[in-house]
Amino acid sequence: MRHLRDFGLTIVVLALMGVAAGFLWSALAPRTPYVITKSGPALTDPITQSLIAADGWFAVVTGVAGLLCGIAAYLLARSRRQVAMLAGLAAGGMVAAFLTLTVGTSLNGATIQAAAPGSAGIGSTVNVLSITARGVLLSWPLVAVAVFGILESVDGYRDSPLRKPYAGETEDGGL
Repeated sequence: MRHLRDFGLTIVVLALMGVAAGFLWSALAPRTPYVITKSGPALTDPITQSLIAADGWFAVVTGVAGLLCGIAAYLLARSRRQVAMLAGLAAGGMVAAFLTLTVGTSLNGATIQAAAPGSAGIGSTVNVLSITARGVLLSWPLVAVAVFGILESVDGYRDSPLRKPYAGETEDGGL
């Protein structure tokens, strides 16, 4: 029961962090200008770099959050509840990344305005925040789980008898 509680608590904490990360991503990432046409929104500048920059900022914000979550989970788990924390990092990281995307894109009503035909005048310009590379949604859980695993591996190796030469024997042949 304690493991289930720790798993759920990890998901809830990461979800709250995802909401905060959405505000941060929205503040940092550039908007892409679209012009409203009869057939729907179209890029004002087809060679714009703002689409890639928004993906990059999303990956940076969620990657740093994953790094911090992985370190914090490792420090809190310390030889107990490790499976629950690791599973919570993976599931909670996905929830947090989705909430980051949802909150970040909904802060500016331009996405809804651009998607709804007839809501804006033909020829008007709206600035939209979105991601185009869906793979960046995995940066939070992947970084968090990887950091947790690396820290656990280093700690396990440090305490391992295999780390010592000849499985604990001294150089003179004695134990």
